[in-house]
Amino acid sequence: MKTLGYKLVLASASPRRAQILKEAGFDFEVRVSNVNEVYPNDLRGSEIPVFLSKLKVSSMLPSLAEAELLIAADTIVYLNGKVLNKPSNRDEASLMLQKLSGHKHEVITGVTLASATKSISFFDMTEVYFDKLSPLQIDHYIDHYKPYDKAGAYGIQEWIGMVGVQKIHGSFYNVMGLPIHRLNEELQKF
Repeated sequence: MKTLGYKLVLASASPRRAQILKEAGFDFEVRVSNVNEVYPNDLRGSEIPVFLSKLKVSSMLPSLAEAELLIAADTIVYLNGKVLNKPSNRDEASLMLQKLSGHKHEVITGVTLASATKSISFFDMTEVYFDKLSPLQIDHYIDHYKPYDKAGAYGIQEWIGMVGVQKIHGSFYNVMGLPIHRLNEELQKF
C-alpha cells in the first residue's frame, strides 16, 4: 500500500468505523466531532450523508494540523424516500424493523476527506434486502442487541443480519458504516 504522507484522523465515535479502518491496516487517531447533525429538508438520498460528513469536517478543520488528513463519514438507512435514523427507544426500533421487514432499502454512506489545503467528498450505496421478520425475531434482536446506536435500528454484522438479510448489492462494510474499498481508493489518490 502506498504511504499516504498524512497522519489519519477519524472524525467518528463509531466503534464499527474504527474497527473497519484498523482491520484494513490503517494507523489513525480518533477525534470526535461534536456537531448537531441536522440537514436541510430539501436534501434527498446521497445528498444527506455527504452534507453531514462535510458538516463534521467543517467543525474540526480549524484544529487540523498541516500533516493531518481528516476522515469524516455519515451513514443513513433510506427506505422509500425517508431516512430511518437511530431509534431513541424500543418502540421506535421495533417500528423501524417492521418497516424494513420484507423490503429492500438503501444504506448510503457519505465520506469527506480533508487536509489543511484540500477536501473531497463521495458516497457509496448498498441495497439491502430483508426477509420477512416475525414479531418474535424483532423482539429477540432488540432485547439481545439493543440497536439504539445504529441507523435503521440494526447492525448487519449482528444476529439480525445473519438471519434476516436475504441479500445485498454493494459493499457489506458500507452497511456497517464505512465503504472501506472506496475509501482506500480515494486515500491513495488524495
